[in-house]
Amino acid sequence: MDRQEKFHTVRGYALQKQGSHDLTPSMEDYLEMIYRLSRDKKYTRINDLAVALNVQPPSATRMVRRLAKADYLKYERYGAVELTPKGEEMGARLLRRHQTLEAFFRQLGVTENLLKDTEKIEHSLSEETLRCISLFVEFTRTHPEIIKLFHQYLQDHKHQGKT
Repeated sequence: MDRQEKFHTVRGYALQKQGSHDLTPSMEDYLEMIYRLSRDKKYTRINDLAVALNVQPPSATRMVRRLAKADYLKYERYGAVELTPKGEEMGARLLRRHQTLEAFFRQLGVTENLLKDTEKIEHSLSEETLRCISLFVEFTRTHPEIIKLFHQYLQDHKHQGKT
């Protein structure tokens, strides 16, 4: 392995990451969605959040309270959910991460399970990997001929029964 890197299980890597910041993958999902929902109005409501995430309002309320305690949100019972500056910054970062991965997978030709795979993978990438994917996506947007060649390569392999 490169640079004397030790191998870990998925759980082992998750435990290592836990100390690096205070957000769990579930908290990230909520914060990203709150950011999405509050971009126009600068706030959202618990019911709107619950519907968007396909969860029950009491579950959304519990998570909103956790995020408020961690200073990502302002929330008063039965009131609007608003992002703090810390929450706004993190929400924007989480949305960019999601959009970058989704764009990358679309460029690769992924159509089945696109959202599901993006959601599962986005929480486990390092900043370095995300930065490289982001640069690749940007590079291919400015050089679309590369993606065109890749898609032709995919088609050739499909016709040969290799994929």
